[in-house]
Amino acid sequence: MLAKCRKLKVTTMPKDDRDLLELFKEELDFLEKGGYGRSVRTPWKPTSAFQDSLTCINYGYPYRAHSCDECHLIDFVPAEKRAETIPCHHIPLDKKGETVETLEMEDNQQKLEKAIKDWLRLRIRQMEEERALRELDFLTAQRD
Repeated sequence: MLAKCRKLKVTTMPKDDRDLLELFKEELDFLEKGGYGRSVRTPWKPTSAFQDSLTCINYGYPYRAHSCDECHLIDFVPAEKRAETIPCHHIPLDKKGETVETLEMEDNQQKLEKAIKDWLRLRIRQMEEERALRELDFLTAQRD
């Protein structure tokens, strides 16, 4: 008798229990209010997209208290880039595949922040549409 072998794909949920839609809305608001400009407390230290905002699961820690695997942003990082030091800097932000890392090399803060804002607006719109559809499906199912 042959036993059928099944490969199970085990996925773990991020330990970051914050609402991703709200997180992205807050990040967009942060960027629209000045974003990643130099810090008043540490003007000599450059800021880092995603890492220096509340979006980062490690924001406010002087060290990495959490693995980047626990962050919501890891889902947007290509699999081959997830082992990078700062995985969220490898999220493709547009159709050309530009990332925070590639845009930071250009040293154009306005272009970088515009790309992140555009990416956030797209993700927010997609999430809102998905939630609206789920709500509609739920309401339709309750009526039936």
